[in-house]
Amino acid sequence: MKGKVALHNLGCKVNAYETEAMQQMLEAAGYEIVPFEPGADIYVINTCTVTNIADRKSRQMLHKAKKMNPDAIVVAAGCYVQADTKKAEADASIDIIIGNNKKQELISILENYRSGQQKTTECVDINHTKEYEKLEIDRTEEHTRAYLKVQDGCNQFCSYCVIPFARGRVRSRKPEQVEEEVRRLAEAGYHEIVLTGIHLSSYGLDFHGESYNTAGGQGNEQELLRLIERIHAVDGITRIRLGSLEPRVITEAFAGALAALPKVCPHFHLSLQSGCDGVLKRMNRRYTTEEFARSVEILRRVYEHPAITTDVITGFPGETEEEFAQTVSCLEKIRFFEMHVFPYSRREGTVAADMPGQLTEKEKKQRSSVLLAMTARHSKEYREYYIGKEQEVLFEQCHEIEGRQYLTGHTRNYVRVAVPVEGIDPAEMTNQERICCLTGFADDETLLGTY
Repeated sequence: MKGKVALHNLGCKVNAYETEAMQQMLEAAGYEIVPFEPGADIYVINTCTVTNIADRKSRQMLHKAKKMNPDAIVVAAGCYVQADTKKAEADASIDIIIGNNKKQELISILENYRSGQQKTTECVDINHTKEYEKLEIDRTEEHTRAYLKVQDGCNQFCSYCVIPFARGRVRSRKPEQVEEEVRRLAEAGYHEIVLTGIHLSSYGLDFHGESYNTAGGQGNEQELLRLIERIHAVDGITRIRLGSLEPRVITEAFAGALAALPKVCPHFHLSLQSGCDGVLKRMNRRYTTEEFARSVEILRRVYEHPAITTDVITGFPGETEEEFAQTVSCLEKIRFFEMHVFPYSRREGTVAADMPGQLTEKEKKQRSSVLLAMTARHSKEYREYYIGKEQEVLFEQCHEIEGRQYLTGHTRNYVRVAVPVEGIDPAEMTNQERICCLTGFADDETLLGTY
């Protein structure tokens, strides 16, 4: 073995995919993967910079790694060091800095460092690269579901977001490369694929050149659809889920084409961010609440009771009580399966950070609590619809709920279901799809099933 390596991931599903890819590269090169604890020779932290809090957590994990073993090599990779390379270079806890689009070179960078022992920085000008970084996996920590990165970068430039500066412009993975990886995952026994990206709706935008609809969204959905159709044809894959989508990509034609593909799960994440048009405009989101609602209506017309989830930011700069009330009204009308609620986090280097009318943390927290109570109520209503109905469940793992052991999994709509382990063989049913009758609640987020 070349040494013991511990990895830690911060941030999104894209980051998680890249961390798994780096781990598999290290294993193939002869390194031993160990827990993120004292005793490792090398620590690799895949960092995040989406908020100031994410920056702080990234620094904390880097410092923790060096504290666990002062003689270890600490590698800081990803968005935090890409966005502020100079700050990372001044941090004595970091030995190697690897920006985005350079993670694929982790092994050679490590070996070069070990021969020279000098602080190393490997970062490209991410805003001027058109290369899609070659990272891939042949397995994942999940037992049944594999997240697959197919796209990187973003051209949207929302006023609160630093990610375009950390990830660069839209870059897409070639469809034949995606298909090849999906086939390997299917052969390894995975049944469900989740397509992820920094801005998934822009997949394939770069295939058409600079002049083609640089905002992504409506007009570019055909490239994403063709990719989904290609994955749909892979034997062994029975479920396809999509990561976060722009609402404008949901046209009648696109939704109808998806509905004609039975492996595509009726589970869609459309990022709203605010239910007030004035706030959306300040956010530089490129749709109105009416357009968003129309996208939801299309999905609900094409699918029976689809699971539609969203993100909402509360307390954006200048958000008045009236504007927040408009958001509450909008969300009550749409009634999402789940909402991910985030108090606005001021991010240095963004347009929103310098906007007037910054709200206090207390105000943001109060507004968040209103929406969290709403989503708990709407989520319960959504799940109640399935009580007494039969649903197909892909079982994943054993889980304890209120002191009792259950085998848990998810329906195609991503409703979690628990079946008591008494009388069944969990090993036989794990990673298998079974029709279950849903009888009630096991807990607030889980339905009971009988098989």
